[in-house]
Amino acid sequence: MSDKLELIVVRDEINKLTLRIKGEDHTLLNLLVEELNKDANVTFAAYRLEHPLTGEYTLTIFTDGNKKPVDALMEAVERVKGTFQELLRQWRNIKER
Repeated sequence: MSDKLELIVVRDEINKLTLRIKGEDHTLLNLLVEELNKDANVTFAAYRLEHPLTGEYTLTIFTDGNKKPVDALMEAVERVKGTFQELLRQWRNIKER
């Protein structure tokens, strides 16, 4: 993970979104893919490391057409944010004891 995140849209279609991502790693991408695959409208979500020396990843999302892939991604991001907000809330409660 780096301080500079770079996101490039490679393909944006009705039911397929492909993004090239620099500046992140397996940690974030595993979490996003897991959350995307919980969505009933997502038929496929996965990422791959293009080359170990470049640190570039490709994220691909397919949907069934009832939801745009970008919308599925945004919803997954919001769910992940909610999970971390709850984790932070619980952590603060533990520290206050």
